[in-house]
Amino acid sequence: TVTGVQTCALPISEAVMRLLRERDGLMLGICNGFQALVKLGLLPYGEIRPLTADSPTLTFNSIGRHVSQMVSTRISSTLSPWLAAVETGDIHTIAVSHGEGRFVASAEWLQRLADQGQIATQYVDPDGCATSRLPFNPNGSIMAIEGITSRDGRVFGKMGHSERIGTNKIG
Repeated sequence: TVTGVQTCALPISEAVMRLLRERDGLMLGICNGFQALVKLGLLPYGEIRPLTADSPTLTFNSIGRHVSQMVSTRISSTLSPWLAAVETGDIHTIAVSHGEGRFVASAEWLQRLADQGQIATQYVDPDGCATSRLPFNPNGSIMAIEGITSRDGRVFGKMGHSERIGTNKIG
């Protein structure tokens, strides 16, 4: 108990890890959900763990304000079961709406994510090339990263609101 309030962090953490390890569960985090997965360590590590000073993270957009627009993203890896119905190279137009969506990581982490196929989606320009340029990369994410997965692909996080388009859109 903390000042009269009972906390449940440990049982929740244990339940999440059981879902992933024992029940072959999947997790998806979009926008703020992506931020939560990163801050918990579920991305890129695949488990809840304390972050280190060099852990990849999400931070404020490089333009210093909220962005709300349509962007194009390219599927860079289909490691995740969440991406089973798409192919590497597919380009999708999706909505973004966030103030803290810039993905940052060290050169070593970026190489590791690329080598392991964990860079799932990237912001692209009209020619389909990953870019750092506005307005195509609305938050200034390094290597144009829009979404990443855990090493086994079962945890997937992305900034763009893919759920806002199509016949089964939400919101």
